[in-house]
Amino acid sequence: MGHDQQHPPAAKPDGDRFGLDEPAGNGHSTQSYAALALGALGVVYGDIGTSPLYALRETILAATGAASGGHGGGAEVVLTGPLPRAAVIGVLSLILWSLVVVVTLKYVVLLLRADNNGEGGTLTLVALAQRALGRTRGGIVLFLGMAGAALFYGDAVITPAISVLSAVEGLKLVTPVLNDYVITIASVILIALFLVQSRGTGKVANFFGPIMTIWFLTLAGLGIYHIADDLGVFASINPYYGVRFFFDHPGLSLAVLGSVCLAVTGAEALYADMGHFGRGPIRSAWVFLVFPALWLNYLGQGALILSDPTAIDNPFYKLAPPALILPLVIMATLATIIASQAVITGAYSLTRQAIQLGLLPRLEIRHTSEHTSGQIYIPRINILLLFTVLLLVWTFKTSSNLSHAYGISVFGAMLVDSLLAFIVIWRGWRWGLAAAVAVILPFLIIDVAFFSANLLKLLSGGYVPVLFAMALVLLMWTWVRGTKILFDKTRKTDVPLLELVGMLTKSPPYRVKGMAVFLTSDPETAPASLLHNLKHNKVLHERNVILTVRSADTPRVAESERVRLSRITDDFWRVEMVYGYMESPNVPKGLAILRKQGFKFDIMSTSFFLSRRSIKASPQSGMPIWQDNLYIGLTKSATDATNFFQIPTGRVVEVGTQVTV
Repeated sequence: MGHDQQHPPAAKPDGDRFGLDEPAGNGHSTQSYAALALGALGVVYGDIGTSPLYALRETILAATGAASGGHGGGAEVVLTGPLPRAAVIGVLSLILWSLVVVVTLKYVVLLLRADNNGEGGTLTLVALAQRALGRTRGGIVLFLGMAGAALFYGDAVITPAISVLSAVEGLKLVTPVLNDYVITIASVILIALFLVQSRGTGKVANFFGPIMTIWFLTLAGLGIYHIADDLGVFASINPYYGVRFFFDHPGLSLAVLGSVCLAVTGAEALYADMGHFGRGPIRSAWVFLVFPALWLNYLGQGALILSDPTAIDNPFYKLAPPALILPLVIMATLATIIASQAVITGAYSLTRQAIQLGLLPRLEIRHTSEHTSGQIYIPRINILLLFTVLLLVWTFKTSSNLSHAYGISVFGAMLVDSLLAFIVIWRGWRWGLAAAVAVILPFLIIDVAFFSANLLKLLSGGYVPVLFAMALVLLMWTWVRGTKILFDKTRKTDVPLLELVGMLTKSPPYRVKGMAVFLTSDPETAPASLLHNLKHNKVLHERNVILTVRSADTPRVAESERVRLSRITDDFWRVEMVYGYMESPNVPKGLAILRKQGFKFDIMSTSFFLSRRSIKASPQSGMPIWQDNLYIGLTKSATDATNFFQIPTGRVVEVGTQVTV
């Protein structure tokens, strides 16, 4: 109900579109710039900040044709020959320039400019692209949005599994006795992480920034400590060595790219979390701490491997002196928990956006903070994520095995971002086709190369995010298609609202005191609950409100634009309530705004009438019968409209109707 889209607002002026008129700490917070940058370290960079645990190891193993019984920390690695110096330098160069091009240029410089009232993320790009193309030509945009969202969910289940596993694997270096307990320990940590979600993460989040600051300083320190092992690693600054590796080893190129991508996983979080921290603090955190720390750590690992090839089995943990390995494991575990928390929270936010944009059925959304609207908890998503994450941990068993499943979801989502960004730059920013192609094509080529490289892992684990994404796209497409079919079918048989009001004016039924609010997704036709109330109860309230709750294509809507009131007659009124896709609808609060417009509203004398539809499948629906049944199952799983719109249960009257689709 109420997923129709608002008319696109006027385009933003050029300066605002490029973020040139905004303060450096733009966003929805009034915290200081330094506090926002610190918060960004804890939330935005958790995922990419834990990549050194496994990225270089996996890439060098791929580049040298090494084999391993899982490659996990402490596992025995079997090298088919000595580690070629050119291969290590080439891999370091590829990782460095991937961080520069994919993260710095694409996300930090370009995509952080593509904001929707300060918000970012794949579904924000969908809203901007739909606004640029218009609703009639937005079908491909909507499909891309579904694919991007589905791939992000794949990232949200793989990141906690691989991050926590890779951290706990360091225990094997502390004592081999714990070798058989790594999976169990990782599972306990993950279960505890998901169990605390319902309590909210506000207090815990206060510690994320300082912990990750210490983590990045530790990464830099460990790297600097070992760079002197072989100063030749600085040659990797020259991109020539990365390019030369491809020419010298064409047969390994795709396999190496498929592992290099592990170093940039989490880059999409820069854009998705822009609304929480602002582009300025996110950029500053990356330029002044995160990027230098990652680069120095990779250089240190490379120098260590060149000086001691046996360190290839776990170069990250072997950067530390033996006495400090256990503290490093503990710190790495904390960092991976924070990285996991970031994608879990992102999955909740993405789900709320998808519900508001009409891509998913209503789900119960709990607010875990009285002060911050963005802190939410969605029980069903939490259970789904926990079950899937544990399944991955127990199926793949090591972080190296799980790395085969990682890249497809990440670079599939990045590829979607590039395609949507092209539409926004071309049609939304009006740069012209040639300019838009010139800007996006290099990033698109890189995304396609990384995505293609990860397809090589399809049978060894890459099928996991692919199947997961396909299932979610099918669910979203079924929901969108079924909702449209249902809307079109019911509209053919519905009574026009103005026609009904005219009939009631000429032949008024018995009146009762108070106000009745009838919720409907189509304000032009009489709500089924109103018709059934007249048919069965044969009464009409003194005042009647036809209420439509719409979702805007902006993340938030100002209070002054929240509610629109229009008079039909003295006893019939139309009310349109608009919420952004980052907001949760609250009908009583919205109606209370009408008091400022002179419209009397008292919740204690108001009854809310909702239609509860019982849907039956039909061979003539326009969808296959299995998809009809899937849509019906989704409607049954949707959370109650009373709870979703936050209406007091004691004021609600539900009227059942049966519809065939």
